[in-house]
Amino acid sequence: MSPIELLSFDKFTWITLVDVFIVSALIYQILLLIRGTRAVQMALGLGFLVLFFYLSRWLHLETMQWILTNILPYFVFGIIVLFAAEIRRALANIGKNPLIRKFSQDPLRESYEEIVLAATTLSSQRIGGLIVIERDIGLKNYIESGVAVDAALSYDLLVTLFSPGAPLHDGAVIVQKDRITAAACFLPLTVNPKLSKELGTRHRAAIGVTEESDAVVIVVSEETGIISIVVGGKIERNLDGDSLRRALLFILEGKIGQAKLPALPATVEGK
Repeated sequence: MSPIELLSFDKFTWITLVDVFIVSALIYQILLLIRGTRAVQMALGLGFLVLFFYLSRWLHLETMQWILTNILPYFVFGIIVLFAAEIRRALANIGKNPLIRKFSQDPLRESYEEIVLAATTLSSQRIGGLIVIERDIGLKNYIESGVAVDAALSYDLLVTLFSPGAPLHDGAVIVQKDRITAAACFLPLTVNPKLSKELGTRHRAAIGVTEESDAVVIVVSEETGIISIVVGGKIERNLDGDSLRRALLFILEGKIGQAKLPALPATVEGK
């Protein structure tokens, strides 16, 4: 159906409306994709050539029409080369669609792998770390006590935030889904009298916030480099990268409940 026929309202059907909606959505997404990039100028230049081609046909400029007719087909390959980065980004955005991601890699495994890598790096370098993962209960009060970050969750950013020379290294980092929301956040300390005296403030804060919410907390000891995971006021220590990864996936996917974590020990070796 040609654009002129589309203007005839007597031929409008629900299929036509769906067709127009899909085309409009595609054009809108393309405009969002190229907005603020050099692709805007390239798209304008290409549009000018196409417009000039139809203008040459209308004015019967046969020589110019012959040149453009023979050149324009090669612009398809030129577009692939010039817009390679934009095409890759568009395909990546399509892959992030929730309906498609069900058939691809587990989003939890994809997102929180960065946390595992960061925790093992901090552990090897004996750098303290406190990473809080928000679940169903919001952590807005604790987020407001820190410094807003609102950045994509990444290994590099986590390690940088906890580096001793960084201004935000003291405190907790709070993660919401696949984004780092805030850093240098203050958390409530547990008042559990059975807690080992050997556990420091970082571990007490991790246990305290999980007693008041359903958050999952990863703690890296600055003194020993030991990695721990805390949920529901219970702590499991001496984890390596593989065991931390399994624990995170089990908890965040809901395959095990909080009650299946080991009870909080009265004495714990190490800090």
